[in-house]
Amino acid sequence: MRPWTESSWQSAGTPAGLEREYVQPEPERAEVDALAGPVLIEFGTPWCGFCRAAQPLIAGAFANHPQVRHVKVEDGSGRRLGRSFGVKLWPTLVFLRDGKEIDHLVRPKDEASIEASFAKIDPVP
Repeated sequence: MRPWTESSWQSAGTPAGLEREYVQPEPERAEVDALAGPVLIEFGTPWCGFCRAAQPLIAGAFANHPQVRHVKVEDGSGRRLGRSFGVKLWPTLVFLRDGKEIDHLVRPKDEASIEASFAKIDPVP
């Protein structure tokens, strides 16, 4: 785990640029709502098998979207940010543009569904 700071929300452009660690503590909802541009928030846990299985799919879809910032938020009981986005299962991917939720996916099963959601926040020319 690494501490949350807004600067820790990295831009991703290649699979190597993806966040690998979950931030702790989670950011406040007001901080998320104030973010400009396209952002993917990934809710899950390091021990979740579904979360680990989704990593190659997320990495593949990220390859076409270098402008999107990615943050992995460890979710669980009593975690407010996940509840504010209605997270019930992991991983849940929340796609934001300028702090507003545009789309979300729960337990994505293929790269194409993730790519379709990315296209809604970061259209590829």
